[in-house]
Amino acid sequence: MPESRDPQLLKGVLPMLVLALLTERESYGYELVTRLHDSGLDDLGAGTLYPVLNRLERDGQISSRLVASTGGPARKYYVPTAAGAHQLDRTVRAWRRLAVTVDRVLDRITPKES
Repeated sequence: MPESRDPQLLKGVLPMLVLALLTERESYGYELVTRLHDSGLDDLGAGTLYPVLNRLERDGQISSRLVASTGGPARKYYVPTAAGAHQLDRTVRAWRRLAVTVDRVLDRITPKES
């Protein structure tokens, strides 16, 4: 059985991951969940993603448009705004600096894999 993911760690990086995926191409909510599953977050639920989308939109980092669907209700597609692109750039740089520091500290206590 795989180890469970720390929800606080995910909460901190999920907005960055959503912005990154939306930079690749616009998507609707369920499609984003699927794309995140395909990227390795297979335990992520829609109930975790939709509040992030709402917050990013409220903060002006993404915008949305409704697109009619032949198989059900209209889908809300999301795309980053200029502010979202700027935020993604800042967040990615900060994440990479933090990851280097975390790796440096953990390498002191964790044996290297051979």
